[in-house]
Formats: sequence, structure tokens, C-alpha cells
Amino acid sequence: MNLGYSHQVIMSENEDIQIDVPDANHIVIKGIDKQKVGQFAAEVRGKRPPEPYKGKGIKYDYETIRRKEGKTGAK
Repeated sequence: MNLGYSHQVIMSENEDIQIDVPDANHIVIKGIDKQKVGQFAAEVRGKRPPEPYKGKGIKYDYETIRRKEGKTGAK
């Protein structure tokens, strides 16, 4: 995965989990075991968690990121 770092992030795929990438900005993780799917999704999200200042990062589809003002926005 290209997550904006200077190197690629490589994650191993389990045999119980199916990963689909329909386009460049979406990752679909499917599987029979709900716990394994949730754990793998959390590991993927942990590689680049969403940050509140620019809104960048990996987030779930139902999640909204509350944006914060920077230093110059408070004046």
C-alpha cells in the first residue's frame, strides 16, 4: 500500500480474509469471521490513522473526522 510514506507498507493477507480494491481510495475487507475481519481492518487503519487537522489518513466508511483549527485559525 502507498500510504504517503517514503516506502511502501506491506501487510500479509490471511486465507480467511478477502481484500478488494475497487479504486485507489477504497479498500473492501470481507470474510466469514467477524473478529478476524475487524482485527485486520484495525491493523490497516493503525498504519495511517486519521488526523484532525488535515483530515488525511485511513478511516472507516461510517466514520466522520472532526476537523480542528490550526494555530493560525484561533486568532
